[in-house]
Amino acid sequence: MTRSYFDKELQDLQLSILRMGSRVEEALINSIQALKSKDIELAEKVIIADDVIDRMELEIEDACLKLIALQQPMAKDLRIIATSLKIITDLERMADHAVDIAKITKRLANEKYIKELIDIPRMAEIVTEMVRDSIDAYVNQDAEKAKEISERDDIVDGIHSQIFRELLVLMMEDPKKINQSTSFLFVSQYIERVADHVTNICEWIIYANTGIHPDLNE
Repeated sequence: MTRSYFDKELQDLQLSILRMGSRVEEALINSIQALKSKDIELAEKVIIADDVIDRMELEIEDACLKLIALQQPMAKDLRIIATSLKIITDLERMADHAVDIAKITKRLANEKYIKELIDIPRMAEIVTEMVRDSIDAYVNQDAEKAKEISERDDIVDGIHSQIFRELLVLMMEDPKKINQSTSFLFVSQYIERVADHVTNICEWIIYANTGIHPDLNE
């Protein structure tokens, strides 16, 4: 396998991850939109689309393993491929959380919400942008941007804590609101976990470029 062919295979791999990232981003956006508008049809679309994302993960994993077996890459090339394998795992788990949110939407669809959803969509918007930016940083192998993206996780954690406190007060004031409040707590937690997965991706981008794996979740 020539170097030019290997470079093309690496580019194809990055494009595949870019496409998978776009699918995951779409799933997250749709899951929150479905929750806001109680759109069962859109929620079901998120659940069905997860199969496509799962297949993409397997296809990219297969491409990575073939590259390693055929080219026996060294140093940075190997780190990029290893990073790709880690990133698709995080992306797949993000998609699973979008499905979790979609299932909650279906469960709450016939209930009147106990409060207007403001902070959850705001939190989701930040996280979705983090997903998009992290994939761009991966494609461009931009370690500095990866570090900046990971720092936004603190903002997400802050919003999650605020949501937790507000819902806790609602549950203490009115026990009838406990079930729905718990559901919204889960939604907030799923979004917060997506941000954690983005931070993982950022760590791997830095590793691919420097050979050093930082802990950005400190």
